[in-house]
Amino acid sequence: MPEISGLWPLSAQNVMKCPFCGKSDSAVLDTRISDDSETIRRRRRCQVCERRFTTYERAEIQLPQVIKKNGGRVPFVRDKLRASLELALRKRPVTMETIDTAVTGIEEKLLALGDREVTTQHLGELVMFELRRLDKVAYIRFASVYRNFEDVDAFSRVIREVAPDEIQAQTR
Repeated sequence: MPEISGLWPLSAQNVMKCPFCGKSDSAVLDTRISDDSETIRRRRRCQVCERRFTTYERAEIQLPQVIKKNGGRVPFVRDKLRASLELALRKRPVTMETIDTAVTGIEEKLLALGDREVTTQHLGELVMFELRRLDKVAYIRFASVYRNFEDVDAFSRVIREVAPDEIQAQTR
């Protein structure tokens, strides 16, 4: 079996192929760990066509399936979770880095559960917890859609729940 850098044997199924010529003979020129320490970046050179390319390695984690309200099951999609947070946080003073940290935190909580499935309700509660911590306005935005408020009283209750001190100060 061929080896890369003498570290581990590779089978024919898992050899890195050059994206330009398709050959599996490449040399690692440089290896770096990303700033978040979750990704390894490898700079490679094809031994056949001599072109350089970059590969990234990330630990593969098995997140639970999401059980939808109708009973259907779909794979967990990080980008959908991120899009939900971005929508709630639109035009709010929260950085993209903070959003990424929140998404990673939710994923870690899902992994810590150890369950193979999670309901959309539980996932929504995790999102609401993160939003409440990050930005109260975004939390109320998300809650208004997630909890499907049917009247102004329900909306008012969430506002009082989130900001009791501000409301008391304004009524004095």
